Amino acid sequence: MRSEQKEQTRQRMRQAAAEGFRSHGYGIGVDGLAKRAGVTSGAFYANFSSKADAFREAVAFGMDELLGGIRYFQQEHGLAWWPEFVAFYLGEKLTCDLAQSCSLQTLTPELARADDAAKDVFREKLQSIAEAVVDGPDSPAKPATQEAALAALASLIGAVTIARATGNEDLAKSVASAMRERLLGNAA
Repeated sequence: MRSEQKEQTRQRMRQAAAEGFRSHGYGIGVDGLAKRAGVTSGAFYANFSSKADAFREAVAFGMDELLGGIRYFQQEHGLAWWPEFVAFYLGEKLTCDLAQSCSLQTLTPELARADDAAKDVFREKLQSIAEAVVDGPDSPAKPATQEAALAALASLIGAVTIARATGNEDLAKSVASAMRERLLGNAA
């Protein structure tokens, strides 16, 4: 039972770290991460050796969430999974709270300044996500190669980032609509 509780606490801390870094970037302090997880700073350090370690875990956690989301869309929407995923990403992820946003969109700028270990985690997870897109069920306008999948993912995060930055709902919707058309064409 004790080890199960410890694992649940660790998972809660990983999720809290992911949400904290998504919301506040790498500038969030250990105290803020610990508070978000509902633990003390001492408990934080009992689970993570450093803030950089927590960031790597947050990156892995968030990218695993994205991979799980892609697999969910593939399972739930069958042949329509790619257009449904694109619509979701350019819809709900356009306006959700940053803590609940996609790690791919929110943590990528932070990774540019991160250590090599964090970049290694990101690169490995990103390749797995691109492979899942390519290896997923046939779907209208689905990227056919890993390079095309990476370009589509980059386009999605770019569109969401620009749409969020405008601060204007109409312009944000226009950006999302244009990207949806670009990625899906007639499948939109």
